[in-house]
Amino acid sequence: MSQSATMIQDSGNAGRQPTALAHEAIHDTVLNILKSLPRGTVLDVPAGEGALAARLIDAGFDVSCCDLYPEIFRLDGVDIHRGNLDEELPFSDRSFDYITCLEGLEHIENPQQAMREFARMLKPGGHLIISVPNILNIEERLKWLIHGYTSHFKPISRAAAERLRAEYDDRVEIAAHVNPIAYSELRYILEKNGFEVLSAHRDKAKANAWLYWPVVAMIKLIAGLTPKQKRSERWTDELVSKEVLLGGNTLIVHAVLGMVAPN
Repeated sequence: MSQSATMIQDSGNAGRQPTALAHEAIHDTVLNILKSLPRGTVLDVPAGEGALAARLIDAGFDVSCCDLYPEIFRLDGVDIHRGNLDEELPFSDRSFDYITCLEGLEHIENPQQAMREFARMLKPGGHLIISVPNILNIEERLKWLIHGYTSHFKPISRAAAERLRAEYDDRVEIAAHVNPIAYSELRYILEKNGFEVLSAHRDKAKANAWLYWPVVAMIKLIAGLTPKQKRSERWTDELVSKEVLLGGNTLIVHAVLGMVAPN
């Protein structure tokens, strides 16, 4: 694939400041994770309008950007590469010290392909910060029990798909959540590709979390009665943590690539 950058932008976007497509609290968490780490090269994918990239540049990082729709990018003076997370991305092996992928995996068909690309493009010991909708917080668990789907992964009927096409000018991937990924699935594909999870974070606590405390207490009691070996094998403690069970709308995971990634 070509490694040349594009500067395609909608004419209505020229000169406008980028707007965060993810919640600002997610960007705040990313910056808090990175602030204590050495400055280096970062790939932000999907880059959206460039709001996170702008903050990373201000923090002293050397940032490259990539998105399926580079025409929506608004950050002046920064190259934007066209790339599809379902395919090979237009960057060489071992190009980056850090990769940020916020609110991306749930929009694509093949998150495992994206993870392979992250492992390919990162230098050994490089860091990956990735976010996905948290479908395992207590509120979403109960919504799935009642409705059969969670807030971020509602059924996409033909009528709903047509509305998305009209609203987003045929860029359905920007809005459509098609691949729910829980903590356990995300950790599996991270570890499968040579990553070690360092920490998990929530964007912000839910204001109404106290309403669910009786159910939370029951879940934690059952988890505590689970044999230690089974808790370790099934990541039970992580699944009942405040970041997951009492998390907000988004789960942010910080991982590091092993010195030698699997083939």
